[in-house]
Amino acid sequence: MLVTWQVAADGQLRGADERAARAVVGHGPAPLTEFLADLGNTQVALPVLGCAIVWALLRGERRGPLHAALAMAAVPLLVVPLKDWIARPGPLTGATGYYPSGHAATAAVAYGAAALLTARCVRDAGGARWARGVWRWVRTWMMPVAAALLTAGTGIGLVLRGYHWPLDVLGSWFLSGLLLLPSYRVGRAGSKKRQRPK
Repeated sequence: MLVTWQVAADGQLRGADERAARAVVGHGPAPLTEFLADLGNTQVALPVLGCAIVWALLRGERRGPLHAALAMAAVPLLVVPLKDWIARPGPLTGATGYYPSGHAATAAVAYGAAALLTARCVRDAGGARWARGVWRWVRTWMMPVAAALLTAGTGIGLVLRGYHWPLDVLGSWFLSGLLLLPSYRVGRAGSKKRQRPK
């Protein structure tokens, strides 16, 4: 809310945001920053989420994949009206509609939901008890960490290429967190059911 208000009202954060972006636009190797920015394209992010949904469905889950699909469907339903309402110009153009970033929201929701779906399907490996615990911890956190890195990389690429202001990306991440909350809660409820003794 604070970020959206600052951008819409031309607040102090917006000025600092624009100064910071102007200082970093064009930095970094262009092929790498372009690759990172492209991670937020629907052609890249949606197949990742689609694979995670299919995998979860094959494992017998129903609510998690449904919440993940609904969160992804909500991205354009929320981002497009906000872009029209705020009408923020882009860093390298006078055209409007840059806040919030659709690419950043797509990346955060697609990779985040995929991580939530896959992280909850961890089973104990055989072997020593301490090794099972370490392996379970690695497998449990591997996908969320990967999702966070992909999402952060997307945001960095978008800013360094001059496609978005930093607050455009940050606002999208906050919105995405709200969209992913039901998926997270479904995963927590499902894991508690699986852990209950019989």
